[in-house]
Amino acid sequence: MRVTVVGTGYVGLVTGACLAEIGHQVVCVDNNESKIEALNKGHIPIYEPGLEDIVRRCSGQTLSFTTDLGPNVRSAEVIFIAVGTPSTPTGEADLRYVEAVAKGIGQHLDGQYRVIVNKSTVPIGSGDWVQMLMLDGAAQIADQQAVAAGAPIAKPDALNFDVVSNPEFLREGTAVWDTFNPDRIVVGSGSAQAVELMQRLYRPILDREFAEDKTLGPVPFVVTDLSSAEMIKYAANAFLATKISFINEVANICERVGADITQVSRGMGLDSRIGTKFLNAGLGWGGSCFPKDVSALVHTAADYGYDTKILKAAIEVNVSQRNHIIERLQQELKVLKGKTIGLLGLTFKPDTDDMRDAPSLTLIHQLSKLGAKVKAYDPIVSASGIREGLSDVLVETDALRLAQGCDALVLVTEWKEFQSLDLESMATLMSRPVLVDARNFLDRDAVSKAGFFYIGVGR
Repeated sequence: MRVTVVGTGYVGLVTGACLAEIGHQVVCVDNNESKIEALNKGHIPIYEPGLEDIVRRCSGQTLSFTTDLGPNVRSAEVIFIAVGTPSTPTGEADLRYVEAVAKGIGQHLDGQYRVIVNKSTVPIGSGDWVQMLMLDGAAQIADQQAVAAGAPIAKPDALNFDVVSNPEFLREGTAVWDTFNPDRIVVGSGSAQAVELMQRLYRPILDREFAEDKTLGPVPFVVTDLSSAEMIKYAANAFLATKISFINEVANICERVGADITQVSRGMGLDSRIGTKFLNAGLGWGGSCFPKDVSALVHTAADYGYDTKILKAAIEVNVSQRNHIIERLQQELKVLKGKTIGLLGLTFKPDTDDMRDAPSLTLIHQLSKLGAKVKAYDPIVSASGIREGLSDVLVETDALRLAQGCDALVLVTEWKEFQSLDLESMATLMSRPVLVDARNFLDRDAVSKAGFFYIGVGR
């Protein structure tokens, strides 16, 4: 099938590359000329395991990149809108980019049937709004053409398209794997023709032709109305964020009563109604999805007169959990002014270079405010030269350099390589061998045996 993906950010690039990998002819469109130029040279703007190999393998074959929207609207059977919807200062979703793309697509539509796919995470009701914007875009072009021809302004020819919602459930660090091994594919639409086209588009994935385990049954293909599909995305992320905040709140109680949250989480997770995932106490959630989506759902509810008490509490707990780590440092080191604190990891989760709303940024801000010197080492950030938001941090090139002269280390991101640190050497290099394992990621006994005073979360 002929597919156009508008937007080459995280979702758009992964979606386009993976659809090209399964055999579709995909064109990725973006108005950022420098990004398109880099992609055409094989340079990937994000770090995502497996993505670079697919882009290089498919480029020039089933995958191409351009800034030219018009021809690739007219040539496509399916058009994905995959632009960013960042949070505004008040927490609502910023839909400027979706609006611009929807109008742009409308300006280039003709009578051929197409499916327009909302892949961007958009507020409930956006499917109908996108359809309206596309019609507005088509009408605007028709008006301009009529004026130029000196003819009366007329309505555009009947346009033949459907808008569907197809939310993404990708996890940064495993997005390629998630695409080929999804738990489900959700399509919101009232059009049987659009649903059938989306089934054909995803057939190789639905049949697990590219899955790691091909013995599993077909991937569930969930068909809903537009609004329900949009709500599924928000509800899923809000639930997972709430689950993390819940276990962090339980962890804080554990510290006070002498229980161990790692044992509590295991005992809880063995209950099939609860499950083991997202029950790891720590620094809380960050990144580009959970903070944005939970806030957007809170605001959507408020627009309709509903106060989301649980979601607001989840946000409040998440904010306070970051400050809790500062309190643990203060309990051990007392005054932090003049102390040197080293951060093991900076990105909001491992296997990504994403620093958006990373807990490390809160720690850096708070520690600097309290007069501490902050150092950091991150496998990706240290090597990449990324320094946005890190002006108050000395970014080291390895863990041993990080440990030199520190009064405490804080494990912020659970990078796999941190499980094989030379802990004994690091302890001897420090002014005071204190390690706060803010993810409960390391072996407590091994850390203590290496000479550290170990501090976990909820333990």
